[in-house]
Amino acid sequence: MNTRDISKAFILAMSAAALTGCGSDDMDMPSNPALPETGAEVSTSVIYQANPRFFAKNGCLGALTAHVEEIASMGCDILWVMPVMEQGEKDAFGSPYCIRDFKAVNPDYGTMADFRRLVETAHGAGMKVMLDWVANHTAWDHSWTVTHPEYYVRDAAGNIQQASTWTDVAQLDFSNPDTAGAMADAMLYWVEQSDIDGFRCDYADGVPHSFWEETIAKLREAKPGLLMLAESRDAGFYADGFDMIYDWDFAPAMSAVFNGGKPSDLFAKAASTWSAVPEGKELLRYAFNHDFAAENATGTTYGTPEGAEAAYVLTAMLGGTPMIYSSMDADTDGGTLSFFSYTPLDWSSAKRGRLGAINRAYKATAEARRGELTTYANSKAVMFTRATPEQKMLVIVNPTGGQLTVKTPITLAGETMTDLIGEGEVTLPAAVTLDAYGYTIYLKR
Repeated sequence: MNTRDISKAFILAMSAAALTGCGSDDMDMPSNPALPETGAEVSTSVIYQANPRFFAKNGCLGALTAHVEEIASMGCDILWVMPVMEQGEKDAFGSPYCIRDFKAVNPDYGTMADFRRLVETAHGAGMKVMLDWVANHTAWDHSWTVTHPEYYVRDAAGNIQQASTWTDVAQLDFSNPDTAGAMADAMLYWVEQSDIDGFRCDYADGVPHSFWEETIAKLREAKPGLLMLAESRDAGFYADGFDMIYDWDFAPAMSAVFNGGKPSDLFAKAASTWSAVPEGKELLRYAFNHDFAAENATGTTYGTPEGAEAAYVLTAMLGGTPMIYSSMDADTDGGTLSFFSYTPLDWSSAKRGRLGAINRAYKATAEARRGELTTYANSKAVMFTRATPEQKMLVIVNPTGGQLTVKTPITLAGETMTDLIGEGEVTLPAAVTLDAYGYTIYLKR
């Protein structure tokens, strides 16, 4: 039984549980009588999404470079850099996704030499660099609007049309092979000129699958093993050559739990999404990304700022590849965070240390996370185990603002396990008490 089969079995178990009722808060859910199986290898990567505008008003790339070593020390091994290209000004709102020149660096950020230095520094720290890419549209003052209007979708009168509902950008026409060729050339430019390791592709759904399939193949001829992340929930992008797509529903489902919802709903949602992921591919999960943080208050989405760290435990431990958004490692005012303008942040070594501890636990449990998932019916705590014949892992998260005592699964009570957050061996008691938004991760090898 591989991990996808395990997920599908879990969905059926969740449906059965819903029909029979939740039972006692601390009652173990019915377990699979079969011996634990070891599934396919799981991700050990951690992505850090860096918004250059959070690091400096000018010279953003240099300021971000100065933080690379500390970011890497958190256990992050992929640095996703939001768009660094020159931005448009005509009818623009300040969005970094409004690109005027695909082959030029935003002068407020620095120069191409500054970007190369960022990439080199990240590589030296053991990190790969993934550049945010916008293929679907351009700014209204992109040179193509004058030199190549045929690259765009136009009305009967020849007027270039806007992209979707975004009035600040013009829609490219990928039915024209020259448009596709020019875009592929621009992507290849960054691979060759800056030695990046991949692309996060914005609004991948707006661009034909044929473009992605052909372009990814060309890019990997230039750099084998190039990482490709599609901003889409459509599993069809895996066939195009993408390594990873989004789990857009995960953060809202977690937020619901931290605001009084049922943990069982989160388990069901997580398992359902994961079941569509082919073996060898990945799913991006996060507590915040730039869009979610712009629309949801960082201080209350997960109850309190401390709750966001507890949510990140679930992001890391429930499957997929976890991501930290730049701001989760800073002390903020708790409001929303626009990514359209410079926002100075107070970077926190303490938060980076705690996120690093979670990431170390995530990496240490790689073998255990290949095992079967067992969840436990509890109206408040989020508790689950994974087990292979060799290893066992127990995760407990308190998503509430009060202290919570949770019965330890009967099969683990009295076991000697390593507390990966407390960093020491413990004998599991009959019940575990967690402070508000507390969490613990245990492992038995």
